[in-house]
Amino acid sequence: MRKYRVVEVAEKDLEDLVRRAPELIEPGLKFVDHQAFTARGRLDVLLVDSGRALVVAELKVVEDDGMFVQGIDYYDYVMRNLDGFARAYDQHKIDPNQEPRLLLIAPSFSVTLLNRIKWVNIPTSLFTFQCIELEDAKGDVVPVYKEVTAPTVEVVETPITSEIVYGYITDAKIRKLAEETVAKIEAWDPERILVEAIKFAISIKVAGRAVAYVSPRRRHFVVSTRDAEGKWTGYPVNSENDLEAVLPLVQASFHKAGVRNP
Repeated sequence: MRKYRVVEVAEKDLEDLVRRAPELIEPGLKFVDHQAFTARGRLDVLLVDSGRALVVAELKVVEDDGMFVQGIDYYDYVMRNLDGFARAYDQHKIDPNQEPRLLLIAPSFSVTLLNRIKWVNIPTSLFTFQCIELEDAKGDVVPVYKEVTAPTVEVVETPITSEIVYGYITDAKIRKLAEETVAKIEAWDPERILVEAIKFAISIKVAGRAVAYVSPRRRHFVVSTRDAEGKWTGYPVNSENDLEAVLPLVQASFHKAGVRNP
């Protein structure tokens, strides 16, 4: 048996090890970029998995509870610019219809971090690592990764229906306005627009891509769509006047998606 010793590495060295051999973490994982610029800073490593989904990797060489929040910041930026990332790295055949994953790599993870992860609905993979150096190959450092399974929340899934979503609104007039709003939008192009109830919202899609969400609150609802600059923005609706101000933005989003008659 070849002898080895465990060695410590700097974060930039760990980043280089991940870049050179991502398949050691997971079969089929491929390197895309590192230190890619985002509005939240430079993300450590960007990968693509065997299903052609982007993987946002956050690396630490010490146990760090803050890495999860930092990773979410980068994940948020990638999610909001997924089409742009797919175009920028078109040689990697990234599928923008695949939900990205968040990958955290560190020597260990605290119970606090593991408990937080179970409440966040983001596909997250955790790997601990240890770097070893073979005695007969000085300077040749090899990372050894081990997947960690985060605890899950035991819940009884209740089928989501539009009645349940709208029923969250306690003001009857506002609830009716929310229902009428979704019906009005669906009528723009009923053959192509898909309306479905999801957790906490009504999703409105065209060709599988979300164009707007109607999210209930107790005494109002929020219409989320892209603003004039193309950024996802939520607009509170307390009355028909509020709705008149936001519907043109929804219409513009649907025009871009190719809907016929908004």
